[in-house]
Amino acid sequence: MRLGRHLAGRPWTEREREIVWRGLTGRFAIAIEPLLGTVFFALLAWGIIWRARVAGPPDLWILAPVFGIMALGFAIYLVVLLVAPFIAYAQTFKPIYIVDGYVRYRGPDDFSEHTASGYVAVLFDDSKLCCEWECFGRHRIPNTTIPALVEFSEYGGIHKVDGKSTGVLPDDLPALAIGISQRMRR
Repeated sequence: MRLGRHLAGRPWTEREREIVWRGLTGRFAIAIEPLLGTVFFALLAWGIIWRARVAGPPDLWILAPVFGIMALGFAIYLVVLLVAPFIAYAQTFKPIYIVDGYVRYRGPDDFSEHTASGYVAVLFDDSKLCCEWECFGRHRIPNTTIPALVEFSEYGGIHKVDGKSTGVLPDDLPALAIGISQRMRR
């Protein structure tokens, strides 16, 4: 079922989108290292091939695949670092859905990852499942269902329950998300 056709929703505010953008730029600041590694090793591989063709020795090109593989490794690392933040930012152009129903918490089941602490779900007012997310934490989630007005996004999870933020989307995020880990520990 496509949620957009059946649910009330609202667009993301500019402030909410800006927070996700700051997270993306913070991750991109981290991804500069693999970007530079990719460029460096790719140029090194290209330079070895060029040098072997132009000035010799002719068997020098044998070293190029080693540096080419390193460039490929850094490129894969770059993509892995940036996929989730780009998906999160793209999701800000989809609506935040609003459901007046229930929030259901339940422990892990046979299909959960071994580190999962359970699931949280949004249920319609007739108790049918709307959307569910796996949760990870130190403690097992107790089984409980509460009535609530819920705001959520498919990718991000539940943003607000009865108007109170769940912390999925912080109220503010510093530039490049620097220092966020210290704030999260408090």
